[in-house]
Amino acid sequence: MLSVRVVHPVSTNISVTFFSLAPSNGRPLSAECSSFLCSCARMAGRRAALKAIDWLAFAERIPPNQRGMFNSMKTRSDAISAKLASLPEAPAAIDWAYYRGVVAKPGMVDEFEKKFSALKVPEPVDTQTNAINAQEAEANKNAVAYVEASKARIASYEKELEKFKSMIPFDQMTIEDLNAVFPETTLDKAKHPYWPHKPIAEL
Repeated sequence: MLSVRVVHPVSTNISVTFFSLAPSNGRPLSAECSSFLCSCARMAGRRAALKAIDWLAFAERIPPNQRGMFNSMKTRSDAISAKLASLPEAPAAIDWAYYRGVVAKPGMVDEFEKKFSALKVPEPVDTQTNAINAQEAEANKNAVAYVEASKARIASYEKELEKFKSMIPFDQMTIEDLNAVFPETTLDKAKHPYWPHKPIAEL
């Protein structure tokens, strides 16, 4: 007795146990159907993998410390894509009439064909795209906020740089000039009347 079990080529968690059949002659009925079922599963995997990946654009966004993980993922993806590409678009048809003529048990092939026709190979359920899209939206939001904050910092730095370019040279400044350009240098002589006019903790 031979059981036919289909394992999905992309997701090993998806499998279908179909039926068992003991061949009544030398022709490998179970093997042929097993091949057909596997082809169905592989085509289901192919449909799930139709979306192409722009690896060049992807690689441009990978930081150096993640290059190894990226190369490993691409190698695995290429291997799966090559396996799917090597499969035929449609599986070979089963000659049910032939088996009706050689299988001795009445109705066995009809039941076999009926179950086979009713077989539906499940495709992998996409559980990651929504989460990735949410992460992308959050990353875009953070990037926009960072860009706006960077523009504000740049404007502040440019303003400060312009102040440095237009100020009196240090060797020509008086104390009043220094205090006007750098207010933080102004001493509070009213609060601290004795030199150095600062709290001891700040010296």
